[in-house]
Amino acid sequence: MNRTVKKIIDAILTPIAWIYGCGATLRNKFFDWGVFKQRTFDVPVIVVGNISVGGTGKTPHVEYIIEHLLENYHIGVLSRGYKRKTKGFILANDKSTPNDIGDEPYQIYKKFKGITLAVCENRCEGIETMLSIDPDINLFVLDDAFQHRYVKPTASVVLVDYGRPIDTDHLLPRGRLREPMHGILRADFVIVTKCPDPMKPVDVSIMRKRLDLFPSQKLYFSTFRYYNFRPIFPEVVKVVPHLQRLTENDTLLLITGIANHIPFVKFLNAFSVTVKIIKFQDHHDYGRKDFEYIKEWYDKLPGDNKYIVTTEKDAVKLSNNPYFPIALRHVSFYMPIKVDIIDTQRNDDFIPELTKFINKKK
Repeated sequence: MNRTVKKIIDAILTPIAWIYGCGATLRNKFFDWGVFKQRTFDVPVIVVGNISVGGTGKTPHVEYIIEHLLENYHIGVLSRGYKRKTKGFILANDKSTPNDIGDEPYQIYKKFKGITLAVCENRCEGIETMLSIDPDINLFVLDDAFQHRYVKPTASVVLVDYGRPIDTDHLLPRGRLREPMHGILRADFVIVTKCPDPMKPVDVSIMRKRLDLFPSQKLYFSTFRYYNFRPIFPEVVKVVPHLQRLTENDTLLLITGIANHIPFVKFLNAFSVTVKIIKFQDHHDYGRKDFEYIKEWYDKLPGDNKYIVTTEKDAVKLSNNPYFPIALRHVSFYMPIKVDIIDTQRNDDFIPELTKFINKKK
């Protein structure tokens, strides 16, 4: 963007961001002062969220928490179901689709057996309804609810993107911050996501200084581990390619509808394979014209072997979409990711600390 144009846009957006920041600060003060009432529940509630808009890796971190606590708790997962085509309270079941409950809740529900999952815009109503349906729930995990302060959390986990530090960002709409940076001081646990591994001690120290947390707040660092291709349509795939064996004569067409695709692109570019990219907006609702465009791109690609690869979040939408071209299903794959908490030798393990914190509050 031209520097002059950027200055003009910043000049226009700065006063709007200032007004937005004042409103967000006042709203938080009303909760702090008790003007806006918070609900507490007998069942512990873990809230996972962020300060900035999108792209911090909430879903993989929610999955990490569920995976490590599922053995000891009957977990209820509650989300608002962003971009779903329904309203109100919806309890997930085997017939649910991404349109019913949203792509991320659908992904979580399909991955973990034994959880109870629902979506509801009103988190208090959602918790009450879930407990009436399933009284055995003894732990709630609320996705993207850090700013939804009507529920008082037992433990709050806030995620910060390593590549997009919040101390150099701006409030909406000038920047990506949902509320002023000092809002992070409400968190019990802060995780800096998408970090290089290993983390240099100097980088850990710099990040601690930049975030300037209270001594009582726990700070962790995480990274993503990518796993080999998995077919979007397993019923038509006979051979699954291995990324490490692909060469520059092979081509991947990367399809993404996520907030921040850059880490995924960097990962793929570290291999010999040729990578081409089609990027859609976060939570994109794929339609017939999108698939015609994708098919047109794919047909023009060079390479001895050509594949379509996407994210796990996009895959749940693509696999349920009747417009996905039949001719491309046998070459279409996704790459699962999992969270690893990096050992910086400065903190106890995240899950034991989170469990201890919940039990202490309980």
